[in-house]
Amino acid sequence: MDVDKPLAWIEDLVFAHTDEHLNELQKVILQQVWQGQKYFDIANIYGCTEGHAKDVGSDLWKLLSTVVGEKITKKNLRFVVTKHMQASLDLPLSTADDRLGFVGRHQAMAQLDLWVQQGVTAVAIQGEGGVGKTTLARQYLQAQQYELCLELLMAKEASGIISVERVVEEWLTRDLQDDPGLELGISLDRLRRHLRQRRIGVLVDNLEPALDPQGLLIPEHRRYLELFRVLTDAHNQGLTLVTSRDRICESSLNLQHYRLPGLALVAWQQFFQLQGLPTETIVLPQLQRAYGGNAKAMTLLSGAIQSDYSGELDTFWQDQQQNLLLAADLQNLINHQISRLQSLDPDAYRLFCRLGCYRYQTVATLPTTGVLALLWDIPESEQRAKIASLQNRSMVEFHKGRYWLHPVMREAAIARLRQGSDWEMANRYAAQYWRESVQTITTTQDALQALEAFYHYNAIQDYPQSAAVLLQARDNQWHQYLSLGSSLYRLGLHQPLLEALPPLITHLPFDPRFGELHNILGDYYWTTGDIHQAIASQQRSLQLSTQALASPDLEAHRQHHFQIQALDSQLSLGLYYLDLWDLDTSAAFFQQVIESATQTVHHRWMPKASICLALVYSHMGKAQAARQLATQALGEQLPETEQAARLAYFLQLLGQTYVYLGDLSQAGMLFDQALTVAETSHYPQVQARTLLGRAAIHRHQGHFANAVVDHKQAISLLKQLQATCDLAEAHFQLGLTYQAMHQTGDTQGVAFGHRDRHFRQAIQLFTAMNAPFQIQRVLANTAD
Repeated sequence: MDVDKPLAWIEDLVFAHTDEHLNELQKVILQQVWQGQKYFDIANIYGCTEGHAKDVGSDLWKLLSTVVGEKITKKNLRFVVTKHMQASLDLPLSTADDRLGFVGRHQAMAQLDLWVQQGVTAVAIQGEGGVGKTTLARQYLQAQQYELCLELLMAKEASGIISVERVVEEWLTRDLQDDPGLELGISLDRLRRHLRQRRIGVLVDNLEPALDPQGLLIPEHRRYLELFRVLTDAHNQGLTLVTSRDRICESSLNLQHYRLPGLALVAWQQFFQLQGLPTETIVLPQLQRAYGGNAKAMTLLSGAIQSDYSGELDTFWQDQQQNLLLAADLQNLINHQISRLQSLDPDAYRLFCRLGCYRYQTVATLPTTGVLALLWDIPESEQRAKIASLQNRSMVEFHKGRYWLHPVMREAAIARLRQGSDWEMANRYAAQYWRESVQTITTTQDALQALEAFYHYNAIQDYPQSAAVLLQARDNQWHQYLSLGSSLYRLGLHQPLLEALPPLITHLPFDPRFGELHNILGDYYWTTGDIHQAIASQQRSLQLSTQALASPDLEAHRQHHFQIQALDSQLSLGLYYLDLWDLDTSAAFFQQVIESATQTVHHRWMPKASICLALVYSHMGKAQAARQLATQALGEQLPETEQAARLAYFLQLLGQTYVYLGDLSQAGMLFDQALTVAETSHYPQVQARTLLGRAAIHRHQGHFANAVVDHKQAISLLKQLQATCDLAEAHFQLGLTYQAMHQTGDTQGVAFGHRDRHFRQAIQLFTAMNAPFQIQRVLANTAD
C-alpha cells in the first residue's frame, strides 16, 4: 500500500478526535517512516535538526496511539495502521467509497480525468439539488491527492454571502500561511502565485445564490468575478470545481461545463444492497425513475425504509406509493419526509429545524456537542436518540463524528425554524455553544470559530450580545489575554471586522461598555491607511474611557480595564499623528501615556511610549531629550507577552532614533534584531520599515548601492501590502538617498532625476492620505 491512503486515513482520524490537522513536519515524518527512512534522513528532507524530528516524532506516536487505541511506534506504524484501516472499513479498501454511498459516478470521474489530462483547470458541475454535485466534487479532489484543497461554501441565501475580500483573506491566512494585502488585487496576486506554483484543488460549492436569473453574478457580489478569473486561470497547477444548480454564464471565465445526471438504476441497486435492503423488486426501478435518480432522494428513501419499515421495501411501497408518486420531485419528497418526522418524532423534528440556524460556511460541520447544544429542552438521557433519529432517516449528514445539513435540507429547516417559535432560542443556544467551544485562540480557525457566535446574535438583532462576542477575552498564541476583536486583528483577519464593526456600532449606544470596539476599529483603519478615520475611532474610544474613569463608583477591575484602554488609545493616537508628521500632537499623546503610566500600576506602557517619544524628539531636533529617553528605553525590557510583530515594531522605532542621533552602530544592532524577528515571524510591513532604517545607515556611511537595494526591497514589500503611509515614506527616503548620491559626485544628473521621481511619488501618496505636514517635509528637501 502506498503512503497516501494511510496518511489521509490518519489525518482524518486525528482531526475527528482533536479537531486539529497534522502539521507539515508530522506529515513528513509519517510519509518517510512509512517508507523506511530514519530520523536523520527526515531532518535533512524537512530542514531541521535530527533531535527536533525525534521530539516531534515521539509526540506523534503518543497522539496516534491515543486516537487509534493501540500502541504505535516508529517500528510498527505500517502494521498497526494497515490493520486498523481495514478493520474500520470492514471490506477491501477499493470499495470504501461505495460503502460511504459514493456509487455510480465512474463515468463522471472518468470525464473529469479526461479534461484534466487535456489541461482544463476549472469545471462547473451543474445539476438539480441533491443530485450529488458536492459529493462528486469532493471525492474527485480527494482522489487527486492535491497538496492542499481550498473550500468556499457559499451561503444558502444571497443575504448571507460574505465578501470576496474576506474569502481570499481567510484562504491566505488560514490555509496558505501567507499575508493578505490591504487591497483585493494584491491578495489575488498572492493567491494566483500559489495556484500557479503548487498543486492545489479548489471547491466552490453551491454558487447559485450568487447568480441572477441570467446566470451572472449578482451586482452586490460582482467582485467575485475577479476571484473566479484567478481560479480559472489556464496556468494553474491544480483544479477548481464549482457546483451550482444554475448554469454559470459569465463569458470571461475559462470554465468547462458539466451537467451531472441522476444516478442510474444499477447505482440505486448497489446503494440499497450496501444498506442491506432488497433490490430484486419492481419497486426500486419505479422509485429510481420517479425521482430521476436523485442521490439525496435515494438516501432519504433508504433511510425511511430502514428506520420506519424495518427494511421492508414492499411494505413501505404499499403504504407510501400514492404520496411518493403524486408529485415526485426532491422538494416534495423532503417536505413529505419532514412532515412524517414531525408526526413520528416531534422532538427530532424540532432538532432538525433548529439545525437550520447554523451557517455551515467558515465552520462547515459540527461536532456532536454542537448538535446537543440545540436540545436544551430534552432530557440528557434522550438527546442522542434524537440525533440518531435524524441519522437513521438521512435527514442529517454525518461523517467521522461531524454533522451538517445538505443544502436543500438546510433550506427547508431554516424556513420552518423562522416560521416557528424556536428561532431566537436556537440562535442563542448556538451562539453560546460557539462562545464556549473556544477557550484559547492559537490559530486562525480558533478565531473564526469563536466569531460564529457573532452571526447568531446578529441574526436575532441582539446587538449588545454581538458586541460581547467581539469583546470576550481569551488567552492567545502570544500569551496575551485579549478580546476576540483584537486577536482577529493580530492574526491578520481584517475583513470580518471591517465588514462587521461599522454597522454594528451604529446599533449600539455611545457607552463605555463598547469603547474597546472603537479602539479595535481604529487599528483596522490605520492598517488600511485611512488614518483620519482611525483617529476619529480612537478618539471616541478615549472619550468613552475617560467618561468611565470619571465615575466615582467604578469597581477596581473596571478601573484597571479603562485605564489600559485609555493608555492604548493615547499610544495609538500618538502613532497615527506621527504618520501624519504632526509631531507636536504626537509628542503630546506619548507624554500623556508616560505620565499616566507613572501615576498608575501600568508601568509596562512606559518603554513603548518612551521609544515613540524619543523618535518624535529626534525629528523635532531635541537631540538631548531624545538620547535620554532612548538610553532609558534601551535599558528596559519590553513586556515578554508582547507580540513578535509589536516587539520588532518598537525595536525598529528605537533604531530610527539612534540613526538620527548619529549612533549608527547601536542603530544597526537594533535593526538586526528587528529584522530577525520580522523575517522569522513573517511580518513584512515591519520588515520593510526595518529595511528603510538600515538603508538610512548605508546612506550616512556613503554605501549608496547597498542603501538603494534595501530601499527597493522595502518598496516592493510595501507595494504588495498597499501600506500607503509607509510606502510614501519609503519613496521619500529613497529620494533622500539619490539626493545624497548627487551631492557626492553625480555629474550626469541621473541620481537627481531619480530623486525628483521618488519625491513626486511620495507627495502623491501623502496627498491621498491628506497629510499636509508630510508634503511640506518633502517639499523642504526639494531645493537644489
